[in-house]
Amino acid sequence: MTQPRPRRPHLRGGWDQVAAGGDSDPGARRDLAHATATALLSAGRGEGAPVERLLDLAEVVGLAEIAELWRDSGPGTLPGVMWALYLLRTWCREQGAEAALLYRAGRPVAGVADVVAGVEEPPGPQEVAALGDAVLRGAYRGDFGVALERAAAFSRVVSAGRVVLAREDPRGQAQLHLAAGNLACAEQLEDAARAWRSGLLH
Repeated sequence: MTQPRPRRPHLRGGWDQVAAGGDSDPGARRDLAHATATALLSAGRGEGAPVERLLDLAEVVGLAEIAELWRDSGPGTLPGVMWALYLLRTWCREQGAEAALLYRAGRPVAGVADVVAGVEEPPGPQEVAALGDAVLRGAYRGDFGVALERAAAFSRVVSAGRVVLAREDPRGQAQLHLAAGNLACAEQLEDAARAWRSGLLH
């Protein structure tokens, strides 16, 4: 007997409509992005919240659907930051071997960023996947600013690793382009951590 496929949870506030491109009003999309990010973070930080289920949001709802709602909000906003954290976790889990290779290459030149990121020893695919989980779990259960700083530090080490490996890679220019993107992400997350502590991240 064929079992029915599990249904994706319905998120209130029109997520399904926006993800399907049904709302062309930029203001409404922006408001919905901020409202859902705020509600999700508040729920995740509440008493008895199902944090482990929230970690799997990208797998359950779909990363593309989250992207449609949050990624265009900008790095200096709460939905933009939440998108970055979910994207980081997904990359660490799905591309763990590459992430670990880049991280190991960047450690010798990344300085204090390696310590702040806090990847367990030795940094392999499982360890970077655990880092992605720990950062997102910390956003819900710990100090949100610290979670952002750990994500930023990890991005800095990965950026340094890309630069190191670019010297031996025939696709060196592509790696350097990605390194610049990782570094920009790190700086944006650091700015977001400061904004959060000042009560300015919305």
